[in-house]
Amino acid sequence: MNVALDYAAKSVSVDETIIYPNHTGQALPNLVLAVEPNLWPNCFTLNSLSLNGATVSNYRLDGQKLEFALSSPLAPESVATIQIQFGLVIPLLQQAHGIRPQIFGYSQLQMNLTDWYPFVVPFINSNWILHQPGYYGEHLVYEAADYMVNVKPAGPTVSLVIASSGAPGQNGDWTSYTLAAGRTFALSASTEYKVDSVQVGDVIIYSYYFPLNDVPGKAASKASAQALQVYSQRFGAPYPHKTLSIVMGDFNDGMEFSGLFFMSRGAYNLYDGTVQNLLTTVSVHETSHQWWFEQVADDQALQPWLDEAMAAYSEHIFYETLYPESISWWWAYWYPRVQGTDALNWVDISIYDAGGFIPYTNTVYLRGAHFLDDLRARIGDEAFFAFLKDYLAQENGKIATSADFFRILRLHTQVDFSDLVKQYFQNNY
Repeated sequence: MNVALDYAAKSVSVDETIIYPNHTGQALPNLVLAVEPNLWPNCFTLNSLSLNGATVSNYRLDGQKLEFALSSPLAPESVATIQIQFGLVIPLLQQAHGIRPQIFGYSQLQMNLTDWYPFVVPFINSNWILHQPGYYGEHLVYEAADYMVNVKPAGPTVSLVIASSGAPGQNGDWTSYTLAAGRTFALSASTEYKVDSVQVGDVIIYSYYFPLNDVPGKAASKASAQALQVYSQRFGAPYPHKTLSIVMGDFNDGMEFSGLFFMSRGAYNLYDGTVQNLLTTVSVHETSHQWWFEQVADDQALQPWLDEAMAAYSEHIFYETLYPESISWWWAYWYPRVQGTDALNWVDISIYDAGGFIPYTNTVYLRGAHFLDDLRARIGDEAFFAFLKDYLAQENGKIATSADFFRILRLHTQVDFSDLVKQYFQNNY
């Protein structure tokens, strides 16, 4: 993508090329792309669309779905080149009680480009996978892709700092960001960012935060650096990219993307200088998504527990490894939220079924973490961590399912855990 970014005008002009290899094993009569910005009024303008150099005029753009038929089916293992020119008028960040805050958009302090470009959605079991947005949780499913994103300022010259999913380099007037085998590519720009950096091996962690947040901003990069080392060892595979960007959001929520995650401004405001606080738990939670979301993807709408429960329990693994005296605090901090009626929900619910954001997180994240802890106690540490490493190895680069999770788990233990499945899951895996 070549991106002209006008920070002052809150607009973006993009020339995008997608090289799509058909690895589905089937001839494809059509292509379906997700276009999330089209969900906002007057945000997305499609200026041109072509396939293999020929103009496409028979497309249909309906909400987030861009679909067009092919003149001849795309044969298995053949390649289609899609070229799209589009413009964005970035919307104002909206916050609403009871639903997940909006991240795509601008505020007085930042402009966030998340799920901001058209991309080909996965084709699984003879269906294009593009779910409708929910009121909470994530609904998109991503194949892994290689990205090259060239960015240059447009409009009035400003001193702009850009956080990115990819590693930066100069390409003439452009800053060129590259990311290999990423699920999605995010950018965040601001004239206010201060930056802290920490190196872990050959990985550079950047922490972008607003003025007067130096202490929590540096604490976030430290916690993430520690988590990178812990997870690389405990999960059996290193962090996959050259950089990791932590971005202080001008909103109260956290969200993972490839090589980048946002953290709630509230976590920075509440930081108390210890590891027993929200900023540390969210830092290590979001860092773990670079394994459970990035390396092993899942259907975030229908089976969100596969990444969110794993990320929640990764917090436990972080604390037990580096700060074992904080484990009792960690359970006490989260456990009261899974008492009462919310605890009756099944871990494997979809984002559409929980009945609210708090019941959803209590069930999918926290009850999911309890399941993983109970499973670990049942089968033992040796089998549990051997399973995690094998699950990551077998499903790396793929889109895993609950069936994959339990299939691989059963390769590592003969212990009966069927009662745990019945206790926590509505489906019998």
